[in-house]
Amino acid sequence: MDPHVATNIDKNMNRYIAAVELEKSPRLINHGPTVLVSARHGGVDDVMAAAWASALNYDPPRVTVVLDKDNRTRELVERSGRFVIQVPTVAQMQLTHAVGTRSLRADPAKLAKSGVTLFDMDGHDLPFVAGSAGWLACRVIPEPHNQDRYDLFIGEVIGAWSDTRVFRDGHWHFERADPSWRSLHYIAGGHFYAIGESFDVSETTTPGHAAS
Repeated sequence: MDPHVATNIDKNMNRYIAAVELEKSPRLINHGPTVLVSARHGGVDDVMAAAWASALNYDPPRVTVVLDKDNRTRELVERSGRFVIQVPTVAQMQLTHAVGTRSLRADPAKLAKSGVTLFDMDGHDLPFVAGSAGWLACRVIPEPHNQDRYDLFIGEVIGAWSDTRVFRDGHWHFERADPSWRSLHYIAGGHFYAIGESFDVSETTTPGHAAS
């Protein structure tokens, strides 16, 4: 573990973190945000950004994420068989871009220079990124062909948490939270979008349109 990275978050922040029911945990990434992937093995932690992550199943909850072979994080995932998916916020845009463009292989102080603070969740020997809106602790479901050929990893969610200021009762509340809590959606070249306005479908069929 990088000695320059803190391992505890302040009590004020911690009081907002609550467990998410596993069957509802895929909702944390079902809207397609850019995510942070973290892993730990042999006393080494790393965090990377990933634009291609998706919910796969609800029961049991499973997710997929693409991890390029050049990333040290992938090596730690392969060796430990565990990883965390975090949902970063607008407030973490610079951090997200930094861990997505810096390499731990080239710079052992990558996390400290990127402004990453890590903390622990009870019962999980994994690094969690402080300040995120949601966290999914995952166990790798080994699929060597997919991993080697497509860089595609499948994880079963074994623990989930959210910051209740923006996700609670199994739902996102972006419209009621400060805009700094909105999730990030990466395009290219350092360009992100934040999640936008929410809409609800009417319970009644729109006049002139038959229900399918």
